[in-house]
Amino acid sequence: MTTTDRRRVHVLVSGLVQGVWFRKHTQAEAERLGLAGWVRNLPDLRVEFTAEGAPENVERLLHWARRGPPEARVDGLEVEELPPEGGDGSFEILR
Repeated sequence: MTTTDRRRVHVLVSGLVQGVWFRKHTQAEAERLGLAGWVRNLPDLRVEFTAEGAPENVERLLHWARRGPPEARVDGLEVEELPPEGGDGSFEILR
């Protein structure tokens, strides 16, 4: 897949998204979709992640993130488009 066949996003998720396994669920969903990127908690209680891969799979992850895992309550999603970097397919949880 070339970078022209890829989409990369930077996302900020607000709501009740820390302490509800949001990062672990995001990693599992991204890996299931074959996306590269990372996810981490922010000091302001939001969760931040980047994801890159096939445009339709990035869109699927964004759709999932609007709901999040069962314990979460997502109030908002800020999505910024970024230029693709050609990530290696790993999706990490950053501390």
